[in-house]
Amino acid sequence: MRGLLVVDIQNDFTEGGALGVEGGTQVARDVSAFLAEHHGDYSLIIASRDWHDADNDNGGHFATDAAPNFVDTWPVHCVAGTFGAEYHPELDLQHIGVHVKKGMGEPSYSMFEGSSEDGHSVADVLGQHGVSEVDVVGIATDHCVRASALDALGVGLKVNVLTDLIAAVTPESGQAALDELVHHGATLQTAG
Repeated sequence: MRGLLVVDIQNDFTEGGALGVEGGTQVARDVSAFLAEHHGDYSLIIASRDWHDADNDNGGHFATDAAPNFVDTWPVHCVAGTFGAEYHPELDLQHIGVHVKKGMGEPSYSMFEGSSEDGHSVADVLGQHGVSEVDVVGIATDHCVRASALDALGVGLKVNVLTDLIAAVTPESGQAALDELVHHGATLQTAG
């Protein structure tokens, strides 16, 4: 069985957001077009969102005492219940079966660190559906896509990153992330 992991296509990670990635809005559009045509190819589609606490620094994830270093500390983003934390409006949600929230009070990059609305881990949900292979899309290649794909490999899944349905913070760090994923056993392919 095959699953699709849709990583963090949120307002704060697209153009104009707190941590906007160039090409993020296009990823939202392209993933929606892909889902319209290919949702039937997947036994399960899971989407994740950062969903950070508003009243604390989320385990040091938010830079509150100094400027963010954009490695371990970040500007405030994707605060639970805010516009920035919502899915991008051009992401069509009708085919997404499971919604995952992550980073609630702690640093979190991989969707595997989050939980579904009924409290299950992503690994458990995939296992319950007999998923052995996943395609990974979303934002940002060099952070949450990378971490989610590495964790998928770590739980024994076959992983394909759809390179025309992702966006990176920089081309260089995006390429480094893809090279790392290939080194660990992921496959790169295009959605088309």
